[in-house]
Amino acid sequence: MYLLDTCTFIWSVQNASKLSQKAKEILAGNDPVYVSKATFWEIAVKKTTGKLNIRQNTFELEEICLEEDIYILPLKLRYFERIQKMPLIHRDPFDRIIIASAIEEGYTLLTSDEIIPQYDDVKTLW
Repeated sequence: MYLLDTCTFIWSVQNASKLSQKAKEILAGNDPVYVSKATFWEIAVKKTTGKLNIRQNTFELEEICLEEDIYILPLKLRYFERIQKMPLIHRDPFDRIIIASAIEEGYTLLTSDEIIPQYDDVKTLW
């Protein structure tokens, strides 16, 4: 099972050319793929602050997930507990909750972020 980080999710929606070949294969395959509710939160915050220009609103992004068989992963309290045990390698709160989610669920995180693989407990793929 796979969890998309925010950039991977946005690229899958907007600009597939930025995705790695492996990410494209996984998204086209039969393995379950998830996106965290934290990703929707991050997109909303970054759209509000002008740091992200994506035309789809939250509801449209949810529809895309339904159409593309991408499951939305809810936030669970154990993810917040995991964050407290993680070293401060990555300081972005959105990335930290997504990393913690992947660790807790045992999912492989699809990410191009070169900092995330520095965490011992997270499996990443790009």
